[in-house]
Amino acid sequence: MKHPVSSFVLALCLICFFSVSSLSESEVHLEPTVLVPDYVSWLLEVAEEEVGYREGDHGYSKYGEWAGDPYSQWCAEFLCWCVDQVDQRHGTHLLGRVFPLYSGQNTGRSWFIRAGRFVVRKGEVDGWGYEWLKGHHEYVRSGDYIPQPGDYVFFTWTSGVDTDHVALVEYCTQGADGKINIHVIEGNNPVGVSRNVYPLSNTQILGYGTVHDLADITMRFGNSGEKVRQLQEALAYLGFLEARFVTGDFGNATASAVRSFQVAHQLRPSSIANLETQLRLQEEVDLRRDQDPLTWTVVDEDDD
Repeated sequence: MKHPVSSFVLALCLICFFSVSSLSESEVHLEPTVLVPDYVSWLLEVAEEEVGYREGDHGYSKYGEWAGDPYSQWCAEFLCWCVDQVDQRHGTHLLGRVFPLYSGQNTGRSWFIRAGRFVVRKGEVDGWGYEWLKGHHEYVRSGDYIPQPGDYVFFTWTSGVDTDHVALVEYCTQGADGKINIHVIEGNNPVGVSRNVYPLSNTQILGYGTVHDLADITMRFGNSGEKVRQLQEALAYLGFLEARFVTGDFGNATASAVRSFQVAHQLRPSSIANLETQLRLQEEVDLRRDQDPLTWTVVDEDDD
């Protein structure tokens, strides 16, 4: 005769099994559209190991202590700690290079923007302008970008543009209704490390710090970072900017060069490197390289 408790447990297990099965059938795991580097897999492994950690009295966390303030809000500190663990275990140098080392409110998002690896959810990037995904000729709209494993998701809990929270993307799923969910590991929401799921359409998402360079951005006077340096290199290659001004800082010389390029190619002379200007600039660079014998590759037929 079966023990009544055992029967109850068995029934409960069957209910859970069928619930999970129906969930798995209703959602499809979306495969990454770009390469997932080994270091991202290592980072996700470290973060997964921490799921279930709970902060102590008065908001104490080992991540805050590692960062220098044991009682701080620690969602960013958790991610930085995880990256540091990957560096220690695998001999990598990711923290401060591939992922930001930070604790300030908007510092992480600004770091990704300067690194040229940020995709806004919708609208403009504050202080810069509109973005477009590489290979596309339209500005980013809500839902255009599906975050990839290892991306950071930046949230605001208000209607403003300031970052209030950050989480690490594990993967995305799509339901039978076509709606996409982002599965993350996050710290300090509210008092521990846990997995969570957010709709891709969540209006509290500001944007994504990406593992790869997947989008380009409107640039103007005062901007600085990797995208500005790339713009300057293109302008210098075409003879519109002196090499000494390839600094990563969009100053007067760069604004003048952008304007000169726009005038030369019958574009509106705004001195702002928008989508139209940058697409035309890339076309001219590609054309010049095709005609430049220094870029030709000599193939020795004997090696075939």
